[in-house]
Amino acid sequence: MTLPEDKKIVLFDGVCNFCNASVRFIMERDKKDLYRFASLQSDLGKKMTAERGIDSSKVDSIIVIEPRHAYYIKSTAALEICKDLNGLYPALSLFLFIPESFRDLVYDYIAKNRYQWFGKTETCPMPSKEEQSRFLDT
Repeated sequence: MTLPEDKKIVLFDGVCNFCNASVRFIMERDKKDLYRFASLQSDLGKKMTAERGIDSSKVDSIIVIEPRHAYYIKSTAALEICKDLNGLYPALSLFLFIPESFRDLVYDYIAKNRYQWFGKTETCPMPSKEEQSRFLDT
């Protein structure tokens, strides 16, 4: 598969209801069409994390990969996404000034409890016809 060179790739936990809702949230607000998506559980997700030396057992909820192979994990990934969304969401990037270690404590707490709070599915939900072009592993 040839990856788009001008798109940012969001790797997400495909069985997490909160993560899937977050992907839909991003798609609705990504008016510049900057993002493409793949689940961490997919062959592509596994390949991309391995190529970058990312231990997906420690970062199991969101990773953003920039076109030139830079990547962001955890709270930094979420805030980097906010920069590109329509509306007031770019203002949330101000939280990047808070030390990453503190931001990631909050992020890890939510990530640790996401299945309990939001549930999980046995398989990744299938995107609608309109959404399929934005997913790299369907």
